[in-house]
Amino acid sequence: MILQRRNFLNLGELQRQMEQTGLYQRLDDVQQFSQIYLLRRLALKEIGTKLENLDDEYSALHSHNPIHHMEERMKNPASLIEKIERKNYQMTTRSIEENVYDIAGIRVITNYIDDIHRVEDALVNQDDVTLLKRKDYVAKPKPNGYRSLHLVVSVPVFLAEGAQTAPVEIQIRTIGMDMWASLEYKLRYKNHIDPDQAQKYAGQLKDSARELNQIEARLQGIYQDLL
Repeated sequence: MILQRRNFLNLGELQRQMEQTGLYQRLDDVQQFSQIYLLRRLALKEIGTKLENLDDEYSALHSHNPIHHMEERMKNPASLIEKIERKNYQMTTRSIEENVYDIAGIRVITNYIDDIHRVEDALVNQDDVTLLKRKDYVAKPKPNGYRSLHLVVSVPVFLAEGAQTAPVEIQIRTIGMDMWASLEYKLRYKNHIDPDQAQKYAGQLKDSARELNQIEARLQGIYQDLL
């Protein structure tokens, strides 16, 4: 089931945050951005519903449910500005629409490593889901040890004037990978941490990522033997 929905702003709150962060003054077409934001939010609801349906199916008809839980979120204006500046994108609605795919995102937490690709296949094989991008950090972890499967898919959204498609970012990873990623995120963004201490913990986290993957692989093997 979906346990958490974060940053689901209505359009009035979105515009208020845009004004506070300066995005309102810097964008060329605020109304168009609001429409992009709404469309991505509706696309996220479509993907969320599909995953909830899969969750219900696995629970009712199969001996194993690969989905542990799911979290949805919408990127807020401050995070959007940070990404645009970090990536050196133009501060225009067209640039945002063409380059920023993670305004709407959902994280799927699985029980075991093999479940990651089981959920991926069940979702992207649906007729109205189109895979746009795929980065497999499970098979090829990032240098710091980060593991996760990142997908960007598009899905049709049906509006009064007709159907439109919009992208949604999906991250699929195990409970252990999610726990590790949460700790690593705090290490990177906690500004009060001493740089030497942060460097020491970064090395420990990298070693822990490898050990954690070995543990999860063993636990998956035990589970499979018990079937």
